[in-house]
Amino acid sequence: MSVNSLVIGRDPSALLQDWQSVAKLIDHTLLGPAATFGDVIKLCSEAKRFGFFSVMVNPIWVAVAAAQVHGSPVKVGTVIGFPLGANLTLTKLAEAEAAVLNGAHELDMVINIGALKGGDRVLVQTEIRSLAKLAHTHHAILKVIIETALLNQEEKILACALAQEAGADFVKTSTGFAASGATAADVALMRGVVGHDMGVKAAGGIRTAAQLAEMVEAGANRIGASASVAIVRELGAPGE
Repeated sequence: MSVNSLVIGRDPSALLQDWQSVAKLIDHTLLGPAATFGDVIKLCSEAKRFGFFSVMVNPIWVAVAAAQVHGSPVKVGTVIGFPLGANLTLTKLAEAEAAVLNGAHELDMVINIGALKGGDRVLVQTEIRSLAKLAHTHHAILKVIIETALLNQEEKILACALAQEAGADFVKTSTGFAASGATAADVALMRGVVGHDMGVKAAGGIRTAAQLAEMVEAGANRIGASASVAIVRELGAPGE
């Protein structure tokens, strides 16, 4: 199954008639610095209950999350070089390797934003290629966060092209820690660059079913959200 087969070509209005299909698009996310063990346990319980595609947690919680969702279809995702992307490549690689060894199935890495804006395409692409190779060696998925809020149009296009050429599986809009998050315009631009052979993840500020539908219509086939439970309940998922 391609990374896009769940969404591309689907009518967003029809998708929103089925909360379970929507849940399968969502990375149920908890990346705040104050997240506790108990918060992670709750996140994983919600993911299993509602059928979210994955839980997305900080690296320190990967092993906990992996143990909690073991035996279920829920995947474990984590973030690399988060939220600034300004780590050394060696640091990102070490973080990524520890994550997959602890049970992560998906890695959402932040590009070196300063290098991109400064015109160092080689550094940006080499780093992505290294992370993609590591991820794929461990049968994991690499998503590349380009942080659209900090880029101009040409930089967004370049970031997506470099990520695709380097073998990443997804491009992703945002960390959720910048001044703004996902926009439909950015998602459409990213989908236009990468075509149908790569995933596009919209994340940052998506809190309602209508916003999710807008992102899907623009071309997203994965959604990162911390308001996941509220979104699926809005669409008819059972309450407490």
